[in-house]
Amino acid sequence: MKMREPKKHYDVLVVGGGIAGQETALNLANLGYKVALVEKDYSIGGKMILLSKVFPTLDCAACITTPKVSETARHPNIDVFTYSEVEGIYKQEKGFRFTLRQKPRYVTEDCTGCQLCEQVCPVVVEDEYQYGLVGRKAIFIPHSIANPRIAAIDIEHCTFCGLCENVCPPKCIDFTQQERVDQVYATAVVLATGYKLFDPTIIRRYGYGKYKNVVTAMQMERQLVPTRPFNNILRPGDGKVPDNIAYVLCTGSRDVTVGNPICSQVCCMYSTKQAQLLMGALPMADVTLYYINIRAFGKGFCEFYQQARAMGVGYVKGKVGRIWEKGNGNLVLRYEDIETGEVAEAEHDLVVLSIGILPNKDYQKLFKNVKVDQDPYSYVKQIDELTSPARTSVDGVFVAGTASGPMDIPDTILSAGAASSETASYLCKVYKEIQPSLS
Repeated sequence: MKMREPKKHYDVLVVGGGIAGQETALNLANLGYKVALVEKDYSIGGKMILLSKVFPTLDCAACITTPKVSETARHPNIDVFTYSEVEGIYKQEKGFRFTLRQKPRYVTEDCTGCQLCEQVCPVVVEDEYQYGLVGRKAIFIPHSIANPRIAAIDIEHCTFCGLCENVCPPKCIDFTQQERVDQVYATAVVLATGYKLFDPTIIRRYGYGKYKNVVTAMQMERQLVPTRPFNNILRPGDGKVPDNIAYVLCTGSRDVTVGNPICSQVCCMYSTKQAQLLMGALPMADVTLYYINIRAFGKGFCEFYQQARAMGVGYVKGKVGRIWEKGNGNLVLRYEDIETGEVAEAEHDLVVLSIGILPNKDYQKLFKNVKVDQDPYSYVKQIDELTSPARTSVDGVFVAGTASGPMDIPDTILSAGAASSETASYLCKVYKEIQPSLS
């Protein structure tokens, strides 16, 4: 099976297949432009496709994301390249030349997603899509709503036992697949490279990685989705249902000591969302949020916050200094009560670290003969945030979504709208110069 052969030239290259990249690609494709959407992961959808519900409406994240993913994958003007990377972008007089590298899945597009291969595979490794809560096989479909729903072989862990080949009904296992590298051209580029999550092991005093019952908000998010890896919300340490849960806000945000002095803008809201969902899933549980300041202006937070308080969610204005484990597996939080100025301690059986957003610096390595300027926090710099928020320092290169800074999903959609609008205007200008009207 040959990998998808790209066109020699596209109107737009969109780097990143998350919600910003998809929205930008669809807007431009609906205007008639040919778009190459390149995603380094096995599936488009970004991190939003892994969420349970969205704030403040508590709508199903998958119900919002899946139609958008399907529309993107089926659009005749969009070529989607998953498990692929862009590198070596060179700016030319009228456009850009870049290298498109498609990596092999070792499974052809004839795959039906039956997952019989997963059932017989003897190799179990940590599942990165469940954030380490459970394992996955060496041949796997990333998650239940992945698109494309095609299995992939983790060749580094594969033992080449041949069991997957024997049970595959359409015989789509192909170990002869090789990487494909193409030189492609595009008139404009949109950077929708998204964000990275803060690594909580950097803050050693919180005990993440040392104590099993200290988890991240994304690990909790995966336990709250309908397709969660466990039948109930469980403590990773002993498999028991927690009844006293703490959230530590601003883990990796607003902290110069870890290199991220700015607010991540979403942590207060997603922590309150998870607290509400936990109160619904575990009615007898106590949930407490430890915060420095609540920052969620203009996002309907007042009603959302009052709703959480009415459900019994506790809010403690305090900076957590240290977390350690007691002999019974419970955790002790030592914190400064900001309102009283005193140091206090509280015991919980599960601690969730509300990790913040960091810039994805991968865009800095994409361009070879030009440089896309960055802001003081390493996000893509917006030349004019008010009148031209998608324009970057390089003519013909635009930015969408959290590649330009922390933002929630509605703001990401707005940012993608701005990126597609400005890109379309740029394309009109360029094509008019190339082929002026004869009238």
